[in-house]
Amino acid sequence: MQLPKSRRRPIQQSSRPEGPLVYARLSDPILVKRAKDGDPHALEALCERHGPRVEKLALHLLRDPEDARDASQEALAKLCIRIRQFRGEAQFATWLHRLTVNACRDVANRQRARACEPLLEDRRAATEGDPASEAARTELRTELNRCLAEIAPDQARVVVLKDALGLSFEEIAAASGMPVGTAKCYAHRGRNHLRDKLSDVA
Repeated sequence: MQLPKSRRRPIQQSSRPEGPLVYARLSDPILVKRAKDGDPHALEALCERHGPRVEKLALHLLRDPEDARDASQEALAKLCIRIRQFRGEAQFATWLHRLTVNACRDVANRQRARACEPLLEDRRAATEGDPASEAARTELRTELNRCLAEIAPDQARVVVLKDALGLSFEEIAAASGMPVGTAKCYAHRGRNHLRDKLSDVA
């Protein structure tokens, strides 16, 4: 007696169409891979996800909303341009943090006279209330800018990042690509040179 053969049911393919890809739900590594492969939507998703953090960091470093906005835009622009250079040796957020710090440094260098206002706090306080104080501050800013231009560029950069922007020596070292000890040495020498030059002006 033969057993009846089992009937195989045909496999039915689902007629339900797949939904659109939700980029906001993808992880950073997946978005980075897609962005490096040329997916503009993945790149846009990365900018939207990390944009607020970039703006917050830039404002913390620069203290000026307009400068912070410029720096954050530069950082996100560098993200779009250099995404293929990201090799994944560190987390994406760490890499973007470094881009943002560098963008803030560039903005600070362009706005050096204004960014160095904390260095002049004592002298500004001494001239507060004087009708000629504004002219004196303008002249002092000009002299400070000239003095910064006369000292070694690396020393001037470290002084601005440390005393004007309030970065730690570790952050300065990471942003400038120099050892922490070198950054401290440049800050010490730069401050001494500035002090000597500004005392000559006074």
